Amino acid sequence: MEELTKTKEQPNPQKLKRGLQNRHIQLIALGGAIGTGLFLGIGPAAVLAGPSVILGYAMAGVIAFFIMRQLGEMVVEEPVSGSFSHFAYKYWGTFAGFASGWNYWILYILVSMSELTAIGVYVHFWWPEVPLWASSLFFFVAINALNLSSVKVYGEAEFWFSIVKVIAIISMIIFGIYLLISGHGGAQASVENLWNDGGFFPKGLLDKGADGKYQGLFAAIAMIMFSFGGLELIGITAAEADKPEKTIPRATNQVIYRILIFYVGALIILFSLSPWKNITTDSSPFVMVFESLKGFEFTLFGKTIYFTSLIANALNLIVLTAALSVYNSCVYSNSRMLYGLAQQGNAPAFLSHLNKNHVPVKATLVSALFAAICIVVNKLIPEQALEVLMSLVVSALIINWIMISVVHLKFRQHKKLEQVSTKFPSFIYPLSNYICLVFLVGILVLMWITGMKLPVEMIPAWLVFLYICYALIKRSKTAQAS
Repeated sequence: MEELTKTKEQPNPQKLKRGLQNRHIQLIALGGAIGTGLFLGIGPAAVLAGPSVILGYAMAGVIAFFIMRQLGEMVVEEPVSGSFSHFAYKYWGTFAGFASGWNYWILYILVSMSELTAIGVYVHFWWPEVPLWASSLFFFVAINALNLSSVKVYGEAEFWFSIVKVIAIISMIIFGIYLLISGHGGAQASVENLWNDGGFFPKGLLDKGADGKYQGLFAAIAMIMFSFGGLELIGITAAEADKPEKTIPRATNQVIYRILIFYVGALIILFSLSPWKNITTDSSPFVMVFESLKGFEFTLFGKTIYFTSLIANALNLIVLTAALSVYNSCVYSNSRMLYGLAQQGNAPAFLSHLNKNHVPVKATLVSALFAAICIVVNKLIPEQALEVLMSLVVSALIINWIMISVVHLKFRQHKKLEQVSTKFPSFIYPLSNYICLVFLVGILVLMWITGMKLPVEMIPAWLVFLYICYALIKRSKTAQAS
């Protein structure tokens, strides 16, 4: 604790620069909730739950909002690097800080691996002659170079990545409403699709299907919840946000209604356009909207352009942008988390070095090195091993959310003893904390019941591994001190 306090109090000319403006924070927060999980990942959840998946996204959105408000209260009060790792270290203990920081870092190293691989696949759609590794390597270098420039460059890149995603969703919503109102969506397009085909809960809440597998809203809720992974990125930006006491609360509060618009609103429109049974595990309601464009054409410079030729290209551009956005944020958040861990003494001290643009260049390069190794591993290991790695992502996400809620409880208890009133109190504290914790534990139970046992089993194994690493590092420091 003394080491952390010393780091904060000492004047340090090499510190993170507050280069993220309000518009950057707004779009970073929004972009964290919009990824390939929204555009292409809804299919499997829709197959499990039918139209009730809309309710699932609304429920998950509320939980995500609660967690963001809890994190937001802490980062507005203390806008420092390391975000929730800093708060876990300060208000829960040294192991909690160590575990939360490294858990978050490894989580987004694994996410980086999957997104880089996806980027290669998307580029391959246009240029099949380009090897997957080559396109992945190109964007790997490009995105890391952007992040090494300055935090403002990262903010600008993420701003425009998010703009593309937002415009895509708004366009789909508007066009979907047009198809419903005008009748051009076909005879099957009707709001009644939300309840006509087996009701709003066609597969119940949690039932066993004919194949022996669980289906229903609760079977899909875990899949739905992880679509919101990345919202906590707003906490990482606090140390580099311009006027965080204003920008963080504004961005946090706007997330809830944006989630309702971009997730719930969009799904209501899109599920109305076609019976939900038309959706498959490898499709999406968004794909259906683009498919509806096949009968349209327009003239450009005297030449007739058919939407049929643009559908696949537009979808590929959107999902490529989403993948680039996620990887861009992975590079940023991982470097800042390593920087915060180094300041705490939970990572090598050289990782706290900043370049002339106030960027933790060594932390960025180390994270990039591990992400690059993951690309190679992803090419070499069999599919079963990759599935194990991605299960670790699921486990790490649950640990992350639970720790934020628990640390916030301890944070508020500490502030109460100090008789300090926080500037941005969380919503319905402490009830929202307990709701989040019960919900997240409930997800673990549902995952176990529905056959997703591996991610649940890996949580205690992962925590034990982190504790062993923590104990070894602590023993090494003690030996060096003596």
